[in-house]
Amino acid sequence: MSRILVTGSVDGLGRAAAETLLTQGHEVVVHARNADRAAHIGPLIARGAQLVVGDLADREAVRDVAAELADAAPLDAVIHNAGVWRGRAVMPVNIVAPYLLTALLPDPGRLVYLSSGSHFSGHPSVDRVDWSGRTAGSYADSKLFVTALAAAVARLRPGVLSNAVDPGWVPTRMGGPGAPDDLELGHRTQEWLVTSDEPEALSTGGYWYHQQRQEPHAATHDRAFQDRLLQALAEETGAALGAHP
Repeated sequence: MSRILVTGSVDGLGRAAAETLLTQGHEVVVHARNADRAAHIGPLIARGAQLVVGDLADREAVRDVAAELADAAPLDAVIHNAGVWRGRAVMPVNIVAPYLLTALLPDPGRLVYLSSGSHFSGHPSVDRVDWSGRTAGSYADSKLFVTALAAAVARLRPGVLSNAVDPGWVPTRMGGPGAPDDLELGHRTQEWLVTSDEPEALSTGGYWYHQQRQEPHAATHDRAFQDRLLQALAEETGAALGAHP
């Protein structure tokens, strides 16, 4: 069985994934933004999940979360599920936090980053991006960036299985009650990618939708764009994400 961190696991797809992984017998680390939100995750704690608390919009809180996790038992996998779709936290939560956690944590065997079909509308430019969230950020851009991050990690760290997942537009708190996609299918792919020994799940650098590998935005696998993105994030955060053997 694996030890798996699921960020943003108080509700929605993150909670569904955490519940499934616990049912399968895995050791799950759940995450909440603050103590008030953590109170809603009690049933998972009662089932044996471990808890880490930190606001992913706050870089120092992200660093604290990374330090806490690094001092605990090694992680076998991380599902970077936490996300917001509008407002000033878009860039800090959707791309800066996953980048920082990836740069600061010891490598797990598997990484999954939550993307979106909206990433196809993103702009492959890091010029004048407000990473700190002083102004509202573009959700589409943030999802293109995190999809490219997943591909860059797959390239730079061949010992890690790194993939991006589009869960679909599903009826969660963020997606809204009228979302047309299948909620069950919305969390199945990320669970499969962090636990399965099927050959497809042991691949890396993919962009997945409902357990089907698809072709992402052309910029995703553009090494020059990946390098510009990583350089901008390293300069912004002071944490470099380099190649590992």
